[in-house]
Amino acid sequence: MHSTRPTPFADLSQTSIRVLVCAFFCVLLAACGFHMKGVSPLPFTTLYTNISENSEFGAGLRRAILASSPGTRFVSDPAMAQARLEQLDNSQSLRELSLDADGSVEEYELNINFVFQLTNAQGGLVLPPTTLHITREVPYNAQQVQAKQSEIGVVFMQMRQSLVDRIVRHLSAPAVSEAFANPEALPFNELPTPDVPANEPETPTPWSDPSQRSGSGFF
Repeated sequence: MHSTRPTPFADLSQTSIRVLVCAFFCVLLAACGFHMKGVSPLPFTTLYTNISENSEFGAGLRRAILASSPGTRFVSDPAMAQARLEQLDNSQSLRELSLDADGSVEEYELNINFVFQLTNAQGGLVLPPTTLHITREVPYNAQQVQAKQSEIGVVFMQMRQSLVDRIVRHLSAPAVSEAFANPEALPFNELPTPDVPANEPETPTPWSDPSQRSGSGFF
């Protein structure tokens, strides 16, 4: 006659086992450096930006900052802000990347170049002029103009969302908190604070610029 010994998990319910498995994977993900998106309060409560809130990009940036730092609010007067997020350049372009045997474009390269800086109320450079560049490649077919026009617009929209995420990560970086905690060590911003909203550039298309049409299968 054989005696049966209880196994280590004999008294655990299926629910308990699932909880243990979930906890194990959470610990594993944390060890790998994985972090879920969540609230990351910024070291200032009032923020001015010259990026127009009436643009898709500007509205998306405001939503992302408020979602990450609910205690932060935007002000329209730079003098009332503890921090100033200033857009110095924002350009979008596309160029021919490859041609087929007939000289028609097979692929376009989409580019966004964005330059910004962050200063405190005293004019100290918290983040010096920083350039963010995003590039995507899009296949093209001159026989499907409308479909490709929509695709290029969607890809540019996705690129701008990626740009928003990168800006928020820069603002949430530990170096920004350290800079606000030690403002006396910051270099002074020599550039005047832009007081005119910077509008979002128009999304380029292969047919919006005559220089893009030559040799590209456009008529």
